[in-house]
Amino acid sequence: MAISCLCSPKSLTILVLLIAIPIGIIISLERTQPQTHVYHYHSNGWFRECAKWDSDNHRFITSFFEGGVGQITVSKEKDSLSVLKEVKLVEETELIGNASLGLTIDRSRNRVLVVNAEVLRNRYGSLVAYDLTSWKRLFLTQLSSPSDEKSLADDVAVDAEGNAYVTDAKASKIWKVDVNGNLVSIIRSPLFTPKEWHKTLVGLNGIVYHPDGYLIVIHTLSGNLFKIDLTKGEEVRIINVVGGPLYFGDGLELLSRDKIVVAGNPSGRLVESLDGWNTASVVATFYGPRHRLATAATVKDGKVYLNHLLGIGYPKKKHAIVEAVF
Repeated sequence: MAISCLCSPKSLTILVLLIAIPIGIIISLERTQPQTHVYHYHSNGWFRECAKWDSDNHRFITSFFEGGVGQITVSKEKDSLSVLKEVKLVEETELIGNASLGLTIDRSRNRVLVVNAEVLRNRYGSLVAYDLTSWKRLFLTQLSSPSDEKSLADDVAVDAEGNAYVTDAKASKIWKVDVNGNLVSIIRSPLFTPKEWHKTLVGLNGIVYHPDGYLIVIHTLSGNLFKIDLTKGEEVRIINVVGGPLYFGDGLELLSRDKIVVAGNPSGRLVESLDGWNTASVVATFYGPRHRLATAATVKDGKVYLNHLLGIGYPKKKHAIVEAVF
């Protein structure tokens, strides 16, 4: 009886509408003229967690959720309005089954650092460094294994000496890896763990290094922004943000000594500090495509661009890197 009810014309009509209406909304939003400049590119993968602008080689470097790293080359003569093409650069056979997530370009050492993690089971995490010219692997450092606590290596920043700092979005800690790829320490703090259990489901996420010698890190579900002073024994403090908390914050990008961009939901927030990041304020907000999710920020020619996670279309997926105007 129940099966026949589910298969009735009325039930089938409701089911079709439930499927068709969201698809129709997405198609409509895709056809809407964007308010700011957008780089669209075709990819073979549905998800792209991070994109960073490589100014020396005039390309975006992207991380593949299915594992690997690619590039989107942009014309030097003019910003093309046509859909660009993503080209795969590296794929590690020994990392199959892991997603490539956050990445950062270490310009002074001509290398890129890429975080890899087993997203579903949270039993493996690593950091890989590649030469930006030859794409030769410089090191692969395992951060966690099945015998360790569950973790999710997520994003990475690099300091002036070449030390890398990788956030753990599951256990809310930070791995420190030296310039040669040696895991040297782990930064922990009770401030990283909110009291509410549901805010611990996604923890430390985006991270940047400030040239004055400290890290700025965001906790996604609590919305807290942290300052970790490397010159004071890795002292951790919560930054009091007027207009915060920065709920659902994901990737960070340092624009200047006193400004950062927080990607997430809403698409982008501009945060400013006038006292060395002891306190800060949300000074502007950007709302990008509502049907896509911003996960990382980068700067190209002085303009902020937001990477969006989901590609739309079949068989080629069209992704968007959207200019954020604050």
